[in-house]
Amino acid sequence: MNRIESTARGLLETADVHVGGNRPQDIHVHNTDFYCRVLAEGSLGLGESYMDKWWNANALDSFVEHVLRANLQKHVRWNRHALWAVLMAKVSNRQTRERSKEVAKQHYDLSPELYESMLDPYKQYTCAYYDGTEELNAAQEKKLDLICRKLQLRENDRVLDIGCGWGGFTRFAAERYGCNVTGISISDEQIKYARTSCEGLPVDIQNRDYRNLKGTYDKILTCGMLEHVGHKNHRQFFQVVHDHLSDDGLFLLQTIGGNKRGTMTDAFTDKYIFPNGELPCIAQIEEARTGFLTLQDVQNLGVHYSKTLSAWHENFLASWPRIAQTYDERFRRMFEYYLLSFKGAFDAGYLQLWQLVFSKAGRVSDYRGVR
Repeated sequence: MNRIESTARGLLETADVHVGGNRPQDIHVHNTDFYCRVLAEGSLGLGESYMDKWWNANALDSFVEHVLRANLQKHVRWNRHALWAVLMAKVSNRQTRERSKEVAKQHYDLSPELYESMLDPYKQYTCAYYDGTEELNAAQEKKLDLICRKLQLRENDRVLDIGCGWGGFTRFAAERYGCNVTGISISDEQIKYARTSCEGLPVDIQNRDYRNLKGTYDKILTCGMLEHVGHKNHRQFFQVVHDHLSDDGLFLLQTIGGNKRGTMTDAFTDKYIFPNGELPCIAQIEEARTGFLTLQDVQNLGVHYSKTLSAWHENFLASWPRIAQTYDERFRRMFEYYLLSFKGAFDAGYLQLWQLVFSKAGRVSDYRGVR
């Protein structure tokens, strides 16, 4: 065993991870270059070496949970990709109108069959709400209804969904609550699917950046989109919501967030999953909304995201024989690493999932939160 391998194994031991062990968090290394690669490249080297079959874990989510709880990431070097991304995040706006389209092309415009086989009938690609159920489809409907109740939706409300995905919420709000819903997205595949799914309903799906909004709405939602806005645009985002929300309206924000202020996601996620993504912390949200909106309610649903990611992973594996006709084994391992590493991050308390409800600043509101 050389010095590099000894150092890496020692770090893993501090996280209670054994190489060659039988516990869920233990790993098996098939290429000893793994140790040098991870010490030199951090999260990117860890993820890419998994894609390359250099190592496996008995339970990948448990391994990631242990690594994050032990804060091992502070012991590895920053690779060139990570350093460049951090520099760009500080000196430039990585979420301009043009750059914001990169994540749509790379991630959201993947094969429709991939998402159809993995998600629920409403194609919700955000955290479900496992309240009294352990079944994904029911939990996603409960999440949608929870959002509608928090927004106090009424028949004929003018509702805006910023980053509407495949149109699941727009369809749900129109069908169940009789609302007139506008959904905006910059993903061609999502827009195409949403328009077909919502046909015949009072729903208008638009290809539109949030910075080009028109009209006034009684209720506004953004669910899983703030992660693509970026800290340089947070203030503008909340001003846009303020400017297009009726005086007595409500705004619900659902977002993944971190415990610390940051300017980007980890290097693996930035390169392979959500380019230019950035997870906000509560302090950044507070700073951005101040003067525009008043916080009325907040709920942490992080524990529900762990269950959601487990369900997605099970569906992904079950449907892989069909998906394999489009994607190769390296893609399978990349997507599996993404799902289970996020689950591990939620299990470790490293990531959070918040639902926040706002009204306009300066307006008196007798808002009563619901669960």
